[in-house]
Amino acid sequence: MSRWIARLAACAALLIATTFSPAHAGEQETARANNAVRVLKQIMQAPDSRIPGHLLRDAYAVAVIPDVIKAGLIIGGRHGLGLLSVKTPNDVWSNPTFIGMTGGSIGFQVGVQSTDVILIFRTQRGVDSIVHGKFTLGADASVAAGPVGRSANAATDAQLRAEIYSYSRARGLFAGVALDGSVLSIDNTANQAVYGEGITPRRIFEGGLGNVPDAVVDFRDRLEEYTAR
Repeated sequence: MSRWIARLAACAALLIATTFSPAHAGEQETARANNAVRVLKQIMQAPDSRIPGHLLRDAYAVAVIPDVIKAGLIIGGRHGLGLLSVKTPNDVWSNPTFIGMTGGSIGFQVGVQSTDVILIFRTQRGVDSIVHGKFTLGADASVAAGPVGRSANAATDAQLRAEIYSYSRARGLFAGVALDGSVLSIDNTANQAVYGEGITPRRIFEGGLGNVPDAVVDFRDRLEEYTAR
């Protein structure tokens, strides 16, 4: 049994190290943007589990974090890398800043799981906290499992009061999920690889940057497409 647990721990460590190891500048970030676009397409093309259009239209920001790895041996961990775009004063979506998500949990658990995560920010406050430092879901802002598809009109009082709606998908199914305790922060290394040295998240949100990779532009354009529906 101990040998099996040791092997599982080694596999989990290798998976996480492989997922988050450095790549040539821009390559890993382009792949991350492509994965974020894939996640957006999949949830918005599922009639019974899509994010309601009015939530996207009224949102201040949207974060998509594909392939969040959750691995645990008694003490669990969660880590993922994604993108976050905000609604500009012109009511269009900005170029995305790159972000990371980390979190942990305590309790008996053995295994490795990959989950896609989408966060809908209803106010500016949470995004400002991410830009200025680290931001903890559930502690710095209220988070609720987001309503989906045809059940959106049956949102509970807790959901209606939440500042952030959260969604996740594991094993092919999207659902609202609580992610209290997860920490979001700016991935400055990824931003520099894509946008250049010294480019801040605020500068990214303001626009006007040249040589933005097609995959990053596609993420922004997909948000525009789904918001317009």
